[in-house]
Amino acid sequence: MARIFNTIGKIGLALAVTGGVVQSALYNVDGGQRAVIFDRLRGVQDEVVGEGTHFLIPWIQRPIIFDIRSKPRNIPVITGSKDLQNVNITLRILFRPQVPALPKIYTNLGIDYDERVLPSITTEVLKAVVAQFDASDLITQRELVSTKVSEELSERALQFGLILDDISLTHLTFGREFTEAVELKQVAQQEAERARYIVEKAEQQKKAAVISAEGDSLAAEMLAQAFGKAGEGLVELRKLEAAEDIAYQLSKSRNIVYLPQGQQTLLSLPQ
Repeated sequence: MARIFNTIGKIGLALAVTGGVVQSALYNVDGGQRAVIFDRLRGVQDEVVGEGTHFLIPWIQRPIIFDIRSKPRNIPVITGSKDLQNVNITLRILFRPQVPALPKIYTNLGIDYDERVLPSITTEVLKAVVAQFDASDLITQRELVSTKVSEELSERALQFGLILDDISLTHLTFGREFTEAVELKQVAQQEAERARYIVEKAEQQKKAAVISAEGDSLAAEMLAQAFGKAGEGLVELRKLEAAEDIAYQLSKSRNIVYLPQGQQTLLSLPQ
């Protein structure tokens, strides 16, 4: 009986050891990930392992897991413009590693490759591009600046095995002196526009007065000519027209009382 239990114990121990060995020889690569194998005898292997469950040699080989999905990163940079103004820029980058370049990335840069590469190359490219523009041009030509930064930064990142899916300027501010100068310029422009409006309004009023005076002069001249041709008849006609208009206006008023000719205003009352 003791021999049977001893045999069962040995079998159980063997199964446990075998299970531990098998467990240590398996590793998983999840979706959106890739693995690079480090071999203690041969170093980093050139083959990149895809998704799924894979075997390795325990204690000899070790998997290094990389996330190959796009990840965002904000990088603030302080630089100078062409006219020597301080510029604060924040760049938002979506990046991911090139899958075939993962062994080289791990060998040269390590797992934290983005910390080692992106801040330095972003600062380098932004300083080079922003120095080509004046501070005012950075505002009016922002799309052009963003395009140049995107092209040069993407090309620079490829040298390290990185792909930049999207690059955008999310924040752009200037030093206090330049901001105050811009505000003063805007105030001056508003004052100039207001003064120009006042001048134009005065010119229009002047033109209107001249036109009105010319019209009155022409009317007086025409009346003088009419008087010369028609004599007193035109004056009598104007009087009749004025009297007709007055009579029409009085006829519509309820406070008007018509009395016979010769009748006094106060009626004669009996004694």
